[in-house]
Amino acid sequence: MLAYTYVEKGKFELREKEKPMLRDEKDAIVKVTLSSICTSDLHIKHGSVPKAVPGITVGHEMVGIVEQTGSEVKKVKPGDRVTVNVETFCGKCFFCRNGYVNNCTDKDGGWALGCRIDGGQAEYVRVPYADQGLNVIPENVTDEQALFVGDILATGFWAARISEIKEEDTVLILGAGPTGICTLLCVMLKKPKRIIVCEKEKTRREFVRKHYPEVILAEPERLPEFVRENSEHGGADVVLEAAGTKDTFRLAWECARPNAIVTVVALYDEAQMLPLPEMYGKNLTFKTGGVDGCDCEEILRLIVEGKIDTTPLITHRYSLSHIEEAYDLFENRKDNVIKTAVFTE
Repeated sequence: MLAYTYVEKGKFELREKEKPMLRDEKDAIVKVTLSSICTSDLHIKHGSVPKAVPGITVGHEMVGIVEQTGSEVKKVKPGDRVTVNVETFCGKCFFCRNGYVNNCTDKDGGWALGCRIDGGQAEYVRVPYADQGLNVIPENVTDEQALFVGDILATGFWAARISEIKEEDTVLILGAGPTGICTLLCVMLKKPKRIIVCEKEKTRREFVRKHYPEVILAEPERLPEFVRENSEHGGADVVLEAAGTKDTFRLAWECARPNAIVTVVALYDEAQMLPLPEMYGKNLTFKTGGVDGCDCEEILRLIVEGKIDTTPLITHRYSLSHIEEAYDLFENRKDNVIKTAVFTE
């Protein structure tokens, strides 16, 4: 089968590999019908994910059809259309029982697919702990509607959930890329009084203005002053940082009011610093990733109910055989790309 492979730092390559086989009674083999490229894939390429293993197939954002299951898999069966969770989790350890599935203590627990074990930018993928990692897609939900359920939409949902957003709050989201938009969609479900989205790129601001006109748009220049002018208590009650740069990390705490919650959604290419003397007295609560992706069933229900729609994010479509073109487009932000859908032929 074709599989897009992490060769070494700075190099991915489309290769022929053996089709995966069941290794455990809890495994499932999924024929991938649609996958996508995530910024985290680029972090692997750039060498920013030390746990990533050279030689693995990349990709952790996908949907497909179950082809084969181990004898202990009970919740899915061959022929089911499914979303695939970004995380592998056993469902039984202390962390899984408490909803912290990103910290599952299994050897393949947490973010494994496309990082430490073969992922889904391929024709087939093996999914460990399939009863936890797969969710059946309802008949009236398309593959494109479900594509982001197991990763960036789960990330946005998790970020909104842990941020303790209340209806009287002013919420600031930094970044209107794919993760930022998914975070926005999930924050909107909380119905806060005011949502401010900060984005430096004009095309992405226009995207937000077109699809979410009720949102207040801002640019990074003089953002702290802008937030103070558009909030009641000297800053945002909740800040969600989804951009992942040194500047946006600083803006996150600068724009927060005293005693606010700052949720870091982004993954960074380099270490960030907390200048504690400057921050003294703000009494901020920081919440950081990665995502605990255990809400996929609820997210699918919200899609069925028409409360979440991520299909506008898919701006480009490529076949797996042309995935290198898709990566070039996505990594270099060409042609106003937001997300790509990669289909198997």
